[in-house]
Amino acid sequence: MRRLFVIASVLILSACYNAPDPGKTVSGGGPGMLAGAPAQSFDVRRTDGKPDSLARHRGQVVLMNLWATWCPPCREEMPALERFAREHAGTVVVLGVDQGESADAAAAFARERGVTFPVLVDEQQQYGRAYAALGLPTSVIVDRSGHIVRGIDGPMTLEQMRDAVAPALKRGAS
Repeated sequence: MRRLFVIASVLILSACYNAPDPGKTVSGGGPGMLAGAPAQSFDVRRTDGKPDSLARHRGQVVLMNLWATWCPPCREEMPALERFAREHAGTVVVLGVDQGESADAAAAFARERGVTFPVLVDEQQQYGRAYAALGLPTSVIVDRSGHIVRGIDGPMTLEQMRDAVAPALKRGAS
């Protein structure tokens, strides 16, 4: 029984996080290969029931983070993501995009962790497929013109988030 638990745990962790180097762009596949492409957008609902999408934030720099409540690295990354959102309020929009879960599950998770940024619920995992997420968490930085600056598989630290967004903030800044 214990062996089955260990095998299941390894499979869950590898499905949740599969990047070779946390916080780094994956070359040759994954979201890193999309840099420079127009960002795809899908209309989904937020945990509060209001419609939202990446496209609704055109004209702003966006850090979009794909995650799930069951994902240990996502759970570990969330406090840094929240801190980043608070630090950069007014300059960067942070969008959390829950992959494949219910609005209730995503809302409860966000509430428990004090998340203040918008959480979109992507029950069909459209964003994960469109952004070639190799695992969770996956982050995508989008510039003001709606183009992907960088895609990152795996959890990031607060400093890595700051570094990843810096080029997008410089683009088109007046």
